Amino acid sequence: MSELRLMAVHAHPDDESSKGAATTARYAAEGHRVLVVTLTGGERGDILNPAMDRPDVHGRIAEVRREEMARAAAILGVEHTWLGFVDSGLPQGDPPPPVPEGSFAAIPIDEPLARLVKLIREFRPHVMTTYDENGGYPHPDHIRCHEVSVAAFEAAADRDRYTDAGDPWDVAKLYYNHGFLRKRMQVLQDEFARNGRTGPFAKWLEAWDPAHDHLESRVTTRIQCADYFPHRDDALRAHATQIDPTGEFFTAPLEWQTRLWPTEEFELARSRVPVSLPENDLFEGVR
Repeated sequence: MSELRLMAVHAHPDDESSKGAATTARYAAEGHRVLVVTLTGGERGDILNPAMDRPDVHGRIAEVRREEMARAAAILGVEHTWLGFVDSGLPQGDPPPPVPEGSFAAIPIDEPLARLVKLIREFRPHVMTTYDENGGYPHPDHIRCHEVSVAAFEAAADRDRYTDAGDPWDVAKLYYNHGFLRKRMQVLQDEFARNGRTGPFAKWLEAWDPAHDHLESRVTTRIQCADYFPHRDDALRAHATQIDPTGEFFTAPLEWQTRLWPTEEFELARSRVPVSLPENDLFEGVR
């Protein structure tokens, strides 16, 4: 197959750079078409980089985040499109309050589902990636991203559904991103200790919920992509409102990451082609 196509579906701008970014950069560099779909504009995201916490940024956060996303896509070498929904924010409280009216997690699922089905039928991806049923972490937009992506994977292939959205298309494989694994954090934390340095992951490891330990066992596919870790980091830095370039994410030297954990991890959630697990290629069975 001469042209392979990958669609990576994400909730907010910057998610594409923190989840599977080196993998998408690798496939794009190898000549495959990679389309990142961002479901919301990230309008309700906090400004997490003190250097960007300025009145001129607060006054145009939606526009700034679009500019950041364009820079990140260029760095990764991927195509990009917006699905056009409004960020729900991350409600705080116990229990958390309802998400804002009209936001992505509040509207009926059929509207984003119809748009994503149309996009799938237009782009005709062989593989899709998205989040698991917990959204990677329980942000309402991430959970809704999972729900919409899985439903669109099924509906895009059904000629009796969304008949005005183009010809049916069977996506061959659907994956969940599994980037935040306890074992990876521990490996890097141990390397800091061996080098007489204080690692950044102690607080994460101490607060780790053992209920999440099963994520490692769900990994089916490891993509060798260390050559593209610099692209991942540069794309993250492009999201300057969200990423502090002096922050913990960039503390572990790339040499350590390349030597100790040179892969990104995925879970094969659906497949319409025969596969043999474990895999080292999202397009296995499709090529």
